[in-house]
Amino acid sequence: MAKNDHLIALTERYRELGIDAQIDYEKFYLYSIITHSTAIEGSTVTEIENQLLFDEGITAKGRTLVEQMMNLDLKQAYEESIRLARQHAPITVDVLKSLSRLVMQHTGTTYKTALGEFSSANGDLRLVNVSAGVGGKSYLSYQKVPTRLKEFCDWINEMRSRALSAAERYELSFEAHYRLVTIHPWVDGNGRMARLIMNHIQFEYGLIPAKILKEDKASYINALIATREQEDLSIFKDFMAGEMAKTLSDDIAAFLASTEAFVKEKTSPRGKGTKRREMILDLLREHPEFSASKLAAAVGITAKGVERHLAHLKAAGIIRREGPAKGGKWVVVSG
Repeated sequence: MAKNDHLIALTERYRELGIDAQIDYEKFYLYSIITHSTAIEGSTVTEIENQLLFDEGITAKGRTLVEQMMNLDLKQAYEESIRLARQHAPITVDVLKSLSRLVMQHTGTTYKTALGEFSSANGDLRLVNVSAGVGGKSYLSYQKVPTRLKEFCDWINEMRSRALSAAERYELSFEAHYRLVTIHPWVDGNGRMARLIMNHIQFEYGLIPAKILKEDKASYINALIATREQEDLSIFKDFMAGEMAKTLSDDIAAFLASTEAFVKEKTSPRGKGTKRREMILDLLREHPEFSASKLAAAVGITAKGVERHLAHLKAAGIIRREGPAKGGKWVVVSG
């Protein structure tokens, strides 16, 4: 419980600082989730490369087509998941299969068995038994998958109908991840689907979504194995709470460091940063509807650089945002 208390305290601090209110925060945070999720499955595409791939259609040199399609497919699956989460749509077997189809649509395979043909690219449930690697324990028999998946949906929908605290909502999302990956309904894409459903619940509740960092892949797999072997769900829940707390702590530290640098820059002799900030403010006075990309083109820096300036200006009370991310406008309050 202490880990959950720490996690909730960090999420409150995260929001208090306005980190999740930065321009394009949702987009870039989602890109990070996708990049780390596919990296766990072997993708070497970086966050910057995914940004170019998703926004500009620019493919990365030295990356395979399979890697890049894996990321594009997962992005489409997340977009559909977020749409359903915001509608509070029931989670059904058909919904899970349709999301799995999106995850695997360009990298899935057709399998021919004695029981018939099925395709992971279509989101079909497996008709074969699988194990966790060579010499690993076998997952649930394929004959039991449809029933267990239906039971999973019934459980998760019943839990979603309850009045849960923020900590309990996070726990629900972590448990849903573990339960789905343990059922292992598909031949491939189970890890991506389990992480997607975990995030689906978090998006539905308006929580800051969790991501499992690629550098923690071994710890993540070990937590899943230990939970299964010891039949102790607290092992995986504690791992996920700790993983998310680490991510939030790092983001908060980075934000505070950049804010401190911004304050120093503001009180120091005029430099490049000061001039750029003034250029951005002048542009916003004349063109309050300008996006970060348009501001970047006018100022001569990257869109991410503009977003950092905007976040700091907003935190300092110099500008404020009115309306939605798309279709809204900036208002220069002072400066």
